Amino acid sequence: MQSKKRDIDSFRSEGDINISPRRKAWIKEHIDAETQRWLDLDAKYFLHQSLSTPCLNVLSHCEGINLEDLQGRNFMDFHGNNVHQVGFANRRVIKAVKKQMEELVFCTRRYTNIPAIKLAKKLAQLAPGKLNKVLFAPAGTSAVGIALKLARMATGRYKTISMWDSFHGASLDAISVGGEAIFRKDIGPLLPGTEHVPPPDCYRCLWGCEKDNCTLKCADYVEYVLAKEGDVSAVIAETVRSNSIIPPGGFWQKIRAACDKHGTLLILDEIPQCLGRTGKMFACQHFDVVPDMLVIGKGFGGGIFPLAALIAREDLDIAPDHALGHYTHEKNPVACAAAIATIQCLEEENLLENAEKMGSYALSRMQEMMHQHKMVGAVRCLGLLMGIELVKDRKTKEPAVEEAEQVMYNALGKGLSFKLTMGNIITLTPPLTITEEEMDKALDILDKCIEEVEKLERND
Repeated sequence: MQSKKRDIDSFRSEGDINISPRRKAWIKEHIDAETQRWLDLDAKYFLHQSLSTPCLNVLSHCEGINLEDLQGRNFMDFHGNNVHQVGFANRRVIKAVKKQMEELVFCTRRYTNIPAIKLAKKLAQLAPGKLNKVLFAPAGTSAVGIALKLARMATGRYKTISMWDSFHGASLDAISVGGEAIFRKDIGPLLPGTEHVPPPDCYRCLWGCEKDNCTLKCADYVEYVLAKEGDVSAVIAETVRSNSIIPPGGFWQKIRAACDKHGTLLILDEIPQCLGRTGKMFACQHFDVVPDMLVIGKGFGGGIFPLAALIAREDLDIAPDHALGHYTHEKNPVACAAAIATIQCLEEENLLENAEKMGSYALSRMQEMMHQHKMVGAVRCLGLLMGIELVKDRKTKEPAVEEAEQVMYNALGKGLSFKLTMGNIITLTPPLTITEEEMDKALDILDKCIEEVEKLERND
């Protein structure tokens, strides 16, 4: 029984699992017969896989910060798969999509189109340093694959260094550089040369550094592996981890210097955090580091169209005789129109500033919750990428996995949706349009749910 529980726990890194008894209990209590009929049909026709099918509920509408199910209940979405920076069903994005659909709906290969050119130009203007060459792809996973291929061509090497517990997509090349058991376990041989190192986690530092006395041994270890391997094409990593773990100051500068020293490219994956989530257009701007390649996606298509991009240094434009991506929807004009409208919303409606403001406000409230609840071991925030880590004991830092899951289902019952990562981290990523009133309502629900679970634990 213990072995089975450990196996399940190893699959909780990317999100809450859909084979939990608590999932079944929530459905039994909250789902009506009509919704269950649709859930049964979904389960009948879709391949089953962890994190999705069988599903929890059936949605009928989404707008702004809210989801609505078939029963007419609303949920504030602090998850959103990180696609809803400008809110669901953003009027400006929808208008741009409709307009483009009346003009040019698809761009056949060997042709280009004006929305795609304008979008590429805009990204080149926004990105830091000399990141001014672009390729579009239909998903972040595909853009990561392009980056890996380009790194091989540019360096003549194939090895990579990436981080355990990281997520770069679900394709075979992406899970090879990724570090989550739910995607890698029992899958068979992965890409050769994909070396992994521990992630920078100040709360659970493997080297025993204190938060206020970090010696950056995590960065030193990356350089150590680079030196020992000697022929690594790229270090690929999330600039900020999606579970809200923020690297210590100086980490990325040290990695950048190590890459330069060993002739290795630095690829930063900002698929979930790009376009204002952290309070800046790109997360790397917080750390004063410019990668050789930057991968973006998720909310790039305004929460309507799937779209991702690789933004690379101009001197990496070296493969005119190779097919790096060559995707059917590479320059889809409707997707590009959605992305242009999304960026306009971010800039003209001051959403980056709002992300920074609301993030600071939320952090102060989460710190209050930490004082009130012993189960809260740590709180973190960078713009509107926020996290609350639940532990059984603050000294041992043992993850409170079962408790976190109960908090999540209690919150769903009260109209708040969020993601669990690593089993015990409440990850909160609302749209950048969020108001103080909406933030208070959500954190009030969360506060209440943590209180309920703590009370239950005391009674047990």
